Amino acid sequence: QVQLVESGGGSVQAGGSLRLSCATSGYRYSIYSYCMGWFRQAPGKEREAVAAITGVPRSTYYADSVKGRFTIFRDAGNQTMYLQMNSLKLEDTATYYCASDSRPGTNCPSSLQGFAAQMSIWGQGTQVTVSS
Repeated sequence: QVQLVESGGGSVQAGGSLRLSCATSGYRYSIYSYCMGWFRQAPGKEREAVAAITGVPRSTYYADSVKGRFTIFRDAGNQTMYLQMNSLKLEDTATYYCASDSRPGTNCPSSLQGFAAQMSIWGQGTQVTVSS
């Protein structure tokens, strides 16, 4: 059974950095074979896609609000996906979730907005709190 476990959340001052990890288990193939993404949900707000990454050839997508500050990447050696978050802002405060398509080698969406509907496996979330 495929599982995703996020870690790396915490409290940080505005302008600081955090790196979120999404450790996977149960994948039959390399993590590179799957469409995956990071999503977040702030209290009272709808869930939004933050960043996504496709299979091979690799493409990445970012929400306009995080472009230039966040980087999504994966390490096949330890089957883990990451979200490097720099220059954090108060509005980045949210619970962050990683998610994945369960099917290897499928066509990933061609835009960030399409990823949520294709994600069938979700982690439990990790809290990120940015303070002034």
